[in-house]
Amino acid sequence: MNPQAEFDIIVYGASGYTGRLVAEHLARRYGVGGAVKWAMAGRSAGKLAKVRDEIGAPAETPLVIADADDPASLGAMVGRAKAIITTVGPYQLYGDALVAACAAAGTDYLDLCGEVNWMAKVIADHDAAAKRSGARICLSCGFDSIPFELGVFFAEETAKQQLGGPVPRVKGRVRAIRGGLSGGTAASGAATMAAVQKDPSLFAVLTDPFSLTPGFRGPEQPRGDKPEHDPDLGADVGPFMMAMINTKNVHRSNALMGHPYGRDFVYDEMAIVVPGAPTEFTALGQGGPKPGEGPTKDEREAGFFDIVFVGLAADGRKVRVAVKGDRDPGYGSTSKMIAEAALCLIGECPQTPGGVWTPGAAMGGKLVERLQKNAGLSFEVE
Repeated sequence: MNPQAEFDIIVYGASGYTGRLVAEHLARRYGVGGAVKWAMAGRSAGKLAKVRDEIGAPAETPLVIADADDPASLGAMVGRAKAIITTVGPYQLYGDALVAACAAAGTDYLDLCGEVNWMAKVIADHDAAAKRSGARICLSCGFDSIPFELGVFFAEETAKQQLGGPVPRVKGRVRAIRGGLSGGTAASGAATMAAVQKDPSLFAVLTDPFSLTPGFRGPEQPRGDKPEHDPDLGADVGPFMMAMINTKNVHRSNALMGHPYGRDFVYDEMAIVVPGAPTEFTALGQGGPKPGEGPTKDEREAGFFDIVFVGLAADGRKVRVAVKGDRDPGYGSTSKMIAEAALCLIGECPQTPGGVWTPGAAMGGKLVERLQKNAGLSFEVE
């Protein structure tokens, strides 16, 4: 983090669908020119000004021009901020230069990446440089994977309180979810599939639970790819489409923290199957949204998520906690999560050293508290 920076946060991609929501949250909750100094960034001053006016941000909201194809502009931008929030994806197409610039400059970086192949590359290419400069590179600061990573963290903290120690097995089960898909998310999925077709070796990265923990391999993990009955919840469960991303981040978080859950930790995610209930994202078929498009305001506000985590001790005792969100997960909640994660990182976690982090490992309970206070999430013991 650059303590002398002009801005606390620059939102890069603020004229895009998700970046606009991040800027709107900052404007509504913190205003402009107050305790939180932030700016909107993107390629076009005209588009940024238009979004600024549409979200009701003051005319004096700073606008910064930067382009993924112009490394000099990115370097200039990162030099002005303590932290960069970037919503400019697919990250494997547009993220390399920005991560490199932040890692070199010591500027914190937060994204919404669920592109496991690129995340593995970022760890390999930039972890050492970020450790040298002090930059905290935080990947997956949205629905993938904060509610899951922190849900496991909260379950383990609850186990320490109730059972006297951590548990070696946690199950994440999505009880209900309603939300939509944005064009940016669709584009990221397409970019990942194209990358795998070009380099089939990347398929192993996508399917290996420990592909984001270089140098460490834990025990065999449940595949979660077929419907089954879960006796610990008394419910039928089926595959959850984001488990491939979230499980890897949970294992990386455990490794980054020094394996507090144990080196033999086992985790999986599935969705509880309730006929007629909203248990999956909408708009996942062909003909989905284009980049810049996504759920309407009413759809975002009608959305929600409810995830239960069951921790199982070796002697059969259990803990059970829930993480819930008050907006559609991918956009209404995600935009608040990444904004609050950035503020938590620069304001409350000066002790976290440089490197490529998961947000939960970097911020832990401080992020849990901040998300409950400012982002519409709840963490409850059941």
